[in-house]
Amino acid sequence: WRYLEFKHGAPAKVRNLLHERALRCLPGSYKMWFQYLQERMQQVQNRCIDDPAWEAVNNTFERALVFMNKMPRIWVEYCQFLLRQYKTTKSRQTLDRALRSLPITQHERIWKIYLKFINQEFIPPETAIRSWKRYLQLEPYQVEDFIEYLEQKGKWLEVINQLVKVLNDPDFTSTKGKTKHELWVKLCTLLSKQDEDHMLDNNLRTETIIRSGIKKFPAEVGQLWCALADFHIRLGRFEVARDVY
Repeated sequence: WRYLEFKHGAPAKVRNLLHERALRCLPGSYKMWFQYLQERMQQVQNRCIDDPAWEAVNNTFERALVFMNKMPRIWVEYCQFLLRQYKTTKSRQTLDRALRSLPITQHERIWKIYLKFINQEFIPPETAIRSWKRYLQLEPYQVEDFIEYLEQKGKWLEVINQLVKVLNDPDFTSTKGKTKHELWVKLCTLLSKQDEDHMLDNNLRTETIIRSGIKKFPAEVGQLWCALADFHIRLGRFEVARDVY
């Protein structure tokens, strides 16, 4: 270690060789691996993303994880490094490996990177939705962020399903300050605007959901009645809609 400090001004190739020699003798040294990985990442930061040197650093991380697989900081640095390379499959697989290797008390650090990864525009929504649902098993109170993501992607049926789950949970408290009435209005509005192919089960269940909302909030039902009427209008049931009004 002192010799590495003495050689702090040496060329990168020389420092890399010294680190490799040191790690052959001390493969379990977290301090040595961390410094080596930091230097290797700095050496490629100004290179083109398809330069083979990036993959060489990836391989160094993999070697480090043979000995450091319980160190969350190494996993965090590796995952962030992969995200910079836009390696979708490898990033997802590495994030999953990190979650499997680390204790659940450290998962929050990995999920912060995972959410950043799956919320990128080029990630397929199906992949992101599956990952979001896994995250909600750990942090169920983040469901409103998931609903916002689904709305951005136009996954309205999934939005409806998540809202139904939220409203059926008596212990749910909105992290965004929304009331149960606001969530009911949102659900009923969405239901009334869906085509028949996108209904939860069938038309009867949709009407039942809206009417149950009306029963829950007898003093604030104007929007809910309008949503019910709009639902029948979209299905061409004008006589029924007139009766609702």
